[in-house]
Amino acid sequence: MKFFLDTANIDEIREANATGLLDGVTTNPSLIKKAGREFFEVITEIAKEVDGPVSAETVAHDHETMLKEGLKCAKIADNIAVKVPLTIEGLKTCKALRAEGIMVNVTLCFSANQALLAAKAGASFISPFVGRHDDVGFNGMELIEDIRNIYDNYNFDTEILVASVRHPTHILESARIGADVATFPIDVLRKLFNHPLTTNGLAGFDKDWAATGFSIL
Repeated sequence: MKFFLDTANIDEIREANATGLLDGVTTNPSLIKKAGREFFEVITEIAKEVDGPVSAETVAHDHETMLKEGLKCAKIADNIAVKVPLTIEGLKTCKALRAEGIMVNVTLCFSANQALLAAKAGASFISPFVGRHDDVGFNGMELIEDIRNIYDNYNFDTEILVASVRHPTHILESARIGADVATFPIDVLRKLFNHPLTTNGLAGFDKDWAATGFSIL
């Protein structure tokens, strides 16, 4: 499963990239606002830092304007995935951009029917929001299971990009189901490394090594 970082903070991206585990980045208008930097400036910098797909989101609601925005975003770098909402206008734009060979990430997906529509429109990625789904009393991981089954039934190429990830269990369950990608904040990535037995084991090794008086260097 690919790991994307959900942020527009270049320092967080560099931290994650240094681990060798980062496969891409997703951004959205809220993350751009949080970063406090000009949109094209930050997206350009991220695209240079990361080899994999970098999602840059359109903000228009109508197809004609959304398409213009998407085409402009795609010119930033070859690894830009234009992000469009799961609306009729968004799927029209998805189809048009894919016809130009541009990667498209269809976002704000909350049902398997919506995911089916995105795949038929040729989406490169579908972004179902599991955390927000959980927030309103639904099971976000059941949504991922449904999408995986539907895509496998019809051999769709669209990759399932699990979004709105809140904790490591979301990632674990996504991997079990067979999602293609998970995108998450830097704090969730940090939590993936943590286990008390690893911490305790390392402390024990340090104590015993110090007692030997040896040095590797």
